[in-house]
Formats: sequence, C-alpha cells, structure tokens
Amino acid sequence: MKVIDIYNILDKISPFYLQEKWDNSGLLVGNKEDEVEKVYISIDLDEEFLDEVEENSLIITHHPLIFSPLKKINFDDYCTKLLRVLIKKNISLISMHTNIDKTHLNEYVAKEILKLDVIKKDDINDFILYANVNKDFDTFAKDITSKLAIKSTNVVKCNQVVKKVGIVTGAGMSLLSEVDADCFLTGDIKYHEAMDAKSRGISLIDIRHYESEKYFNTLLMGLLEKNLKKNKLKAIISASKNPFKFCIQGETVE
Repeated sequence: MKVIDIYNILDKISPFYLQEKWDNSGLLVGNKEDEVEKVYISIDLDEEFLDEVEENSLIITHHPLIFSPLKKINFDDYCTKLLRVLIKKNISLISMHTNIDKTHLNEYVAKEILKLDVIKKDDINDFILYANVNKDFDTFAKDITSKLAIKSTNVVKCNQVVKKVGIVTGAGMSLLSEVDADCFLTGDIKYHEAMDAKSRGISLIDIRHYESEKYFNTLLMGLLEKNLKKNKLKAIISASKNPFKFCIQGETVE
C-alpha cells in the first residue's frame, strides 16, 4: 500500500482542508508513491519512539513535527534531530491536527471519555463543542478529572453550578472570547488567561494538553482499522510519552 492511498483514506475521514490557517497537517515527510510496510499511530514523536519504528514505515501523528519554516537543519533541536532519523530510515510522516480536532477528537473525548450530554454542532468548522451539564461545579470538576485520571489541576470557579460547558482538547484558550457557556474545559491555561476568564464569568477546568489528547491514538485506530485490514496492513499504537511529570507534596508522579 502506498502513502498516497493511506493519505486519501485519512482525507476522507477528516478532510485536511479543514485545518486552521496556522496549522501544518498533511504529509510532512516522505513521498506519496512510497510503499508502506507498517503504520504507527502516536500523538507525538520522540527519540525513544523512533528507535522502535522499522524502516519504510508510515507514522501518523496528531501534532505536526514541523510548525514554523525551517531556516537551518543542523540536528541540534527537537525537530531537526527527529527529521534526520525519519529520512535515514525512510519513514513517512502524516499529521492530523486541527482537522481531526474539529471532526472527531473533541467529540470523542466529550462523549466516550467524559460521558457528556453533547449538543450537536451546526458547523463542522467550529472548534468548540458544547454539552449540557446542570451539576454542582465541585462535583463536576471531580468527575472530569477522575475520568481523565488527572490527580490535580487548576480551576477557576465563577459559578456554583455548571449548566453548559464548552470543550476544546489540547490548548484552546485563544478561543475564550467565543465561548458561549458558563464553564470551559481545555488545557495549557495561563495565568492571565485565567484572569480574563474570571472577568467574563466563565469557570475553567484545566484538562491539560497531553491528558485530553492522548485518545487520538485509539480514535484513529478505530477509524483506520477496516481499511488497513483490507490491504493486509496493521496499525501499531506506540504513543510518545508525556514530557511533563508532576510534583505533589514533594513526590514526582506521572
């Protein structure tokens, strides 16, 4: 099976044209005519993961390895180090980022992981997914963090009751001004963003970046499995590790 064949399947599942203007989804490394022997699925790339990947394979990641234009390639930073390995081992790389956020990932996490009462979206281009809640804030926050296996997190509590919640997996605070809910779930919340949310009367629960998006692997596996089986290809989930560890009362935990 060629890279272009898998690319076309992915494009039907979640069209690449839906990605944001600043994004860099699509085929980032490799040739569309290359034959693929194995397919790997991961939220990100890291050196340990790439050591395990066999030559002449295809990796499908959520986060693009290349975001900004490369002005030099001297193998001394994260991106160029990994590019060197990909090229040496003839490994192709396709990334599905903001396109699959919009079409599948936000909804998958909201429905399948958090078990929220999701309100159907009117526009596929909308990033923010909404759900009806009607729960006490403290109870709701505890339920959300428990389902995501988050031991501690930051919250901004503006209201005692959560009636309607908006959710964006990964980092969605740039969309705060568009949130039409009394509570917002997203990751990578900064101090001044929290102050902004408080002034707007929008409660926040930080569901973290990795913890909210790690489900990309199982989601895409389910979407791809039938098509790959027809071509006698097997997808291998081999997730990169969260670079963060957390220190709770002097103890470092995952």
